[in-house]
Amino acid sequence: MPPIPGEAKEHRTVSRVMTILELVSRSTNGLSLAQLAAALDAPRSSVHYIVKGLVATGYLTENGAYTLGPAVGTLLATQQPPVDRVARPSLESLHSLFDETVTLCVRIGESVVNIDIIESTQPIRFSPALHVRRPLFPSTAGKCFLAYADQRFRDSYLDTHIDEPEKRLQAREELDRIAREGIGYASEEVTPDLGGVAVPVFHRDKHVAVLTVAGPRTRIDIQLEKIAEAAKTEARHVAERMMAQ
Repeated sequence: MPPIPGEAKEHRTVSRVMTILELVSRSTNGLSLAQLAAALDAPRSSVHYIVKGLVATGYLTENGAYTLGPAVGTLLATQQPPVDRVARPSLESLHSLFDETVTLCVRIGESVVNIDIIESTQPIRFSPALHVRRPLFPSTAGKCFLAYADQRFRDSYLDTHIDEPEKRLQAREELDRIAREGIGYASEEVTPDLGGVAVPVFHRDKHVAVLTVAGPRTRIDIQLEKIAEAAKTEARHVAERMMAQ
């Protein structure tokens, strides 16, 4: 398939810069040059060149180890929908109703990331990772993002990540259904024993996040309709609180 004009392409240096920032943000005491080079599987000289530039621009601080710098806070202070702050009461409400794991997810490029999680208190439960990138497809939350994504991005993503034409057609049909109904359901083909729902959260006309409720299919399926309606309701509440900010 010929490239689409203006289509985003991965750039090795940009990818390394962003990976360094993500790794450092998840570390407790910062990371050394050797640790960063090992994580990137890249020459120390190349990584050293990048981190020195990030230190010079304030995105990293060097004090025996590399930690996030003050410039990161400047980025975070820009006017963005405060979804992570206003969504917490809705996560707590869904968790209280069903005692299943509830997550708030955002899309970062071609990845989906959980930015807030409240796990079920039950012994057998869904335990997703926090602040870790996962592919948009075939996760339920990722499908929800793809369902509302720009058509060119969606088509390009599916063409790139799904080789078989029949499976691409099935994926497009599922995404169209999600966009019509406003909800995605966990697929048995992805995780057979996991059930759940994913619903979009909008700020004005922009799709900014996904709320999910997930747990063992034996528990989820018997109250799936109730969970779905509650999740849709809380997604609307999140949108209303963002508008009120």
